[in-house]
Amino acid sequence: MFAAKARLLQAAIIQYATSSPLPTYLYKILSIVPPLPLPKALPLSPLDAKDGFIHLSTVEQTPKTAGRFFSDTANLWLLKIPLQRIEQNVKWEEGTSGCFAHLYDQGLGRDEVIDTKSMARGEGENWEKATGKEQWLG
Repeated sequence: MFAAKARLLQAAIIQYATSSPLPTYLYKILSIVPPLPLPKALPLSPLDAKDGFIHLSTVEQTPKTAGRFFSDTANLWLLKIPLQRIEQNVKWEEGTSGCFAHLYDQGLGRDEVIDTKSMARGEGENWEKATGKEQWLG
C-alpha cells in the first residue's frame, strides 16, 4: 500500500515538474545488437552496472541522450518499453539536463520490451536529426 502511494506521489511530482503527462513508452539505447529473440534478462551495460540502475529515456530525450553518449557510434538499437510494464520499479530522478527514468531492481528482457529498432545515422548526421525522422519512436 505504501509503495503504491509513493509511486502516485512520485508521478504527481514528475508531472508537475515536467508539466506533461507520463510517457506511454520508455526507450533503452544500446550500442550493440540485442540478441533475438530477447532473453528473459539482457546483460547490463557497464554504465548501468556501475550506477546500479538501468538508464532509460522518453521519446523526447532519446535523440539528445543518443547524441550525448553515443556521438561516435554510427549504429544504435532501441528497445521500446511500455511504462506500465515497469512503472513499479521506475524512479524519475532529476539530472543535469532534465528528469530521467531510472529502472531499479528489475531487468529488461522479453517480458518488458515490445519492440526493437536499429537506427543508423548518415555521415555528418547527428543523432537528433537521424532519430527525428523516425516514426517508430512515440
